[in-house]
Amino acid sequence: MNHNNSNNLIHQRDRRVLSLPAVHPCEGISPNTLISSLVTLSQNICNYQHSFFATQRRNAREAIRQVSIILFFLLEIQERSLPIPQSTVLSLSELHFTFQKIHFLLQDCVLQGARLLLLAKSNHVASLFQSLVRAVATSLDVLPLHEIEVSGEVRELVELLAKQARKAKMEHEPKDEHMSKSVHSILKQLEKGIEVDKNALKEIIEYLEIKTWNECNREINLLEEEVALECSNCNEREHERDAPLLSSLLGLMSYCRVVIFETLEISNNREKSETRMSTEMITSVNPEDFRCPISLEMMTDPVTVTTGQTYDRASIKKWLKAGNTICPKTGENLSNTELVPNTTLKRLIQQFCNDNGISLSKSTNRNRDLANTILPGSAANAHAMQFVSWFLTRMLAFGTDKQKSKAAYEIRLLARSNLFNRACLIQLGTIPPLLDLLLCTDEKSTQENAISALMKLSKHATGPQHIMDSNGLKPILTVLKKGLSLEARQVAAATVFYLSSVREYRKVVGENPEVVPSLVELVNEGTTCGKRNAVVAIYGLVLVPRNQKRAIEAGVVHALVGVLGSSEKDELVTECLAVLAVLAENVEGANAILRASALSLITAMLQTASLRVGKEHCASILLSLCVNIGAEVVAVLAKDPSVMPLLYSLLTEGTSHAAKKARFLIKVLQDFSETRASGFKGSSVPQEPSLPVW
Repeated sequence: MNHNNSNNLIHQRDRRVLSLPAVHPCEGISPNTLISSLVTLSQNICNYQHSFFATQRRNAREAIRQVSIILFFLLEIQERSLPIPQSTVLSLSELHFTFQKIHFLLQDCVLQGARLLLLAKSNHVASLFQSLVRAVATSLDVLPLHEIEVSGEVRELVELLAKQARKAKMEHEPKDEHMSKSVHSILKQLEKGIEVDKNALKEIIEYLEIKTWNECNREINLLEEEVALECSNCNEREHERDAPLLSSLLGLMSYCRVVIFETLEISNNREKSETRMSTEMITSVNPEDFRCPISLEMMTDPVTVTTGQTYDRASIKKWLKAGNTICPKTGENLSNTELVPNTTLKRLIQQFCNDNGISLSKSTNRNRDLANTILPGSAANAHAMQFVSWFLTRMLAFGTDKQKSKAAYEIRLLARSNLFNRACLIQLGTIPPLLDLLLCTDEKSTQENAISALMKLSKHATGPQHIMDSNGLKPILTVLKKGLSLEARQVAAATVFYLSSVREYRKVVGENPEVVPSLVELVNEGTTCGKRNAVVAIYGLVLVPRNQKRAIEAGVVHALVGVLGSSEKDELVTECLAVLAVLAENVEGANAILRASALSLITAMLQTASLRVGKEHCASILLSLCVNIGAEVVAVLAKDPSVMPLLYSLLTEGTSHAAKKARFLIKVLQDFSETRASGFKGSSVPQEPSLPVW
């Protein structure tokens, strides 16, 4: 890999910093192929001689110098097509193996974003250089130079290099050592809860030549990636030892970004990425909802029983197998033992795992406790976040307009990172001044930062309560209705969703006469992501029966049907169908769907919907229309020759819940066909048993 691409490694690399994987060439490799590969590898290493090394300058230069001498030797063999005895292949293979490791180590030493980490581990890095140079010496010692017909000058260079490599000491450079001790001293202060001297931080930042907010942010991004890799490699003991240090460095660099770099600089690509992130579909709720009530661990295959409660499949099956016939959580008798897959919750859990660097497969094997994802990782990181949160709260309250905007953006980033950050930011009082900022600014970017920060804080278990206790619904609704940008309005819709994900707030939010109409307006006007935010917010609200009437009166059915007829986004279509399935369960909602001329569209989507859950929602809607409206709908479905085959396919391919809906609808249509001669009455449609809608 060319060193010029090192600045992209933060997004592309598939290994941890300072892990140096290497592979021995296969035993049957031809000498010429091995020499060619060694030449290429050596040239790649020598390309680093003009790179900037923030630390380990002397050791890196020495390693590159030694490889450059060996390159002369290799090039002479290659250019003169000298015969290579088989006896040299083993030593050349060992040399190739060592060069791979040197290449990876140099990549890390120039990697943008890894400067603080390399400084903190400078002793370890120096020892890596030492061991690799000695490995080069060992390979040269066993290399039978007398069997290779290179020139005397080149042979002398290689022999001299072997002697030098045996004696070489890759020392810890004095400046690196001093600054590394300073880093660890600061981390110890943070561990004790002592606020760090700003000048000491500046000295470290200047030594590493981290000059801008962007460069500091790059360090944070890499450390976050390292922490995520740490979680994915949690079985490896050597990695476990790095976890506290990585977390501490992450807290320290976050502190530096907030406190030292007063000017906010965001690259265009980063800004676009952040915008996409903030407007995307909401796919996270209170992580406590992901625990199985039986095992108290994260659910990997959530299923719902007849009481409407959800459990992990393995746990509830074990409960039932033991002869229990009641719901573990409610104590109600289970009318049957059918387990309905909760596909929506499963998607939320999968997204949560992705967002927090948790491997779902490892969670399955090791029953990973969710508490591990909400801890700070180290005392230093915990105290650093507390200092940062307090600093940002004061900046929001007393700073200039520019400082307030930066503070909101910093909260937006920090709250995105992990649950512990959200908890700190909430506890140290950032929510009230963020709510004030929504209404007192006339800057579009400031309002976007403030509402995005609030949206991320609302994901925390205590976030909705703090927002509601601070009378936050009104300013959020103001942004939803007439925000300074469409982006801000769409994020406000996401925030409404998180507020309404708390059962006791659904009624309060839904009773506000402006909430649902504003969401419906966004369904009509928003981008795809904005429409999805609005639709899922509406879904959370219509779970309260009183809110269904408000939604219908606000024109939600026409808006959703419009999306179904125009959107090609599978997820958005599925969410719209989910809302219509809830509304169709009452007579007023069913009639609204029929008035919107949606019957033929829903019937067609039973066949064309890309996602299986979408087909299941279609079957649910059609069944509810038959039950609540009667012959008018049944007659239309009975005449459509495509309907019955589609329902039969759901019996075999759908979930048990979908199969139940399809089976009941098939019976309705068959009864209609059998009694057509004698006349069909709407009241003769059998009433479907109450079933949960997912």
